[in-house]
Amino acid sequence: MSQYLEQAYKSSLTNQFEKDFIETDRKVNLLFSALEGEILKIFPVPNDLNNRWISTSEVPSENYETVDALFATNIIPLYIKELDNSIASNNYENAEKILESIKGFQVKYGKEILPSEDKIKAEILYNKYDVFKNLFLYYFLACLVFFLFIIFQIFTTSNKINRVFKYLFKGFRSIIFVLFIVHTFGLIARGYISGHAPWSDAYESMIYVAWATMGIGLLFARKSDLTLASTSFVTSMILMIAHWNWMDPSIANLVPVLDSYWLMIHVSVIVGSYGPFTLAMILGIVALILMILATKSNSSIIKNKLAEITIINELAITIGLIMLTIGNFLGGMWANESWGRYWGWDPKETWALISILIYAFVLHMRLIPKMRGQWLFNLMSIIAFASIVMTYFGVNFYLVGLHSYASGDKVITPNFVYYSILFVFVLGLISKFKYNKFLVK
Repeated sequence: MSQYLEQAYKSSLTNQFEKDFIETDRKVNLLFSALEGEILKIFPVPNDLNNRWISTSEVPSENYETVDALFATNIIPLYIKELDNSIASNNYENAEKILESIKGFQVKYGKEILPSEDKIKAEILYNKYDVFKNLFLYYFLACLVFFLFIIFQIFTTSNKINRVFKYLFKGFRSIIFVLFIVHTFGLIARGYISGHAPWSDAYESMIYVAWATMGIGLLFARKSDLTLASTSFVTSMILMIAHWNWMDPSIANLVPVLDSYWLMIHVSVIVGSYGPFTLAMILGIVALILMILATKSNSSIIKNKLAEITIINELAITIGLIMLTIGNFLGGMWANESWGRYWGWDPKETWALISILIYAFVLHMRLIPKMRGQWLFNLMSIIAFASIVMTYFGVNFYLVGLHSYASGDKVITPNFVYYSILFVFVLGLISKFKYNKFLVK
């Protein structure tokens, strides 16, 4: 088994088997370290250039002074014994004093890398309130009720009722804005605690995409309440996906290749562009659903809403395309710093370029006479989003490259991909029929 493990660690592009093998080896080593008492590295080594911290079992091999060596060797067994006594007597005063003495030892020799009191308090609050996990539910509830009121408002002709809806919509806009502020502070808190930009791994990039999506929705909130409700829905779905079991929400140190100022620039711009594209996709779906709901009696109302949604959809794609293009050029700068070349046709780079070309085509379709029209544009805004999904997820699992995480294996495509294709096909077919029947002059 050792030869396979050695090969897995040496491989620069690991496949899923090697990745799982490495993960299993790490877990076994973690268990062994815990059993041997080596996992609790809570004692800083005095005057160490690398600011190393060690466990009790490693103390004899370091140049501790006699008193400090005795303290580091005996304090944990003493604390465990005192903790047993505290449980029996229900008095934890002595146990807490021992913890304070350990903290004093850490401050004395490890203050260079010891988190500040403010940062410790911030992390405790962050973990206590679990902001992003709770935001999913609040965003979803807000958009659900908001959608219901909007649907009623679309098909209501009474001016009195419409005035009531006007005040209700202001209230929902305020609620969603407050949730966005909480979302923003959550990102700031995570960045402050980790010491780096909060979009460095899969989980962080998901909550950042959710933030960018909600931000672009709020940007268009004055023009369309339906856009804001749609954005709130897709934001809640992104946050829900971020908290599935396959994403690790823990705060960790950056890997060396990500420890660059280009992380803040390139990743923030290119991943931020996924927000407008996600909004465009959900607006495309909403537009096609409105076409399906069109009848002879409500066609004028549906036409107005479609015009509103299509304009915002086009603006969202324009913003996303600009951000993605700029982000791709900035990625070349980061690639040169990390790998010594600006462009290498890596799958991630290539699919980002493909996405740019696809969305540029979608934006310019209106210049082609036979490709004009609201139905085709909104349908293409949905289909084009597949290139973003491939860039963000697909490349990591289907292709081999520097950005890949599970390349080289036969990956089974999830069933929901086929269901999504079928859904878009049926949605496009029915909406085209209703569009031609009631909405085309």
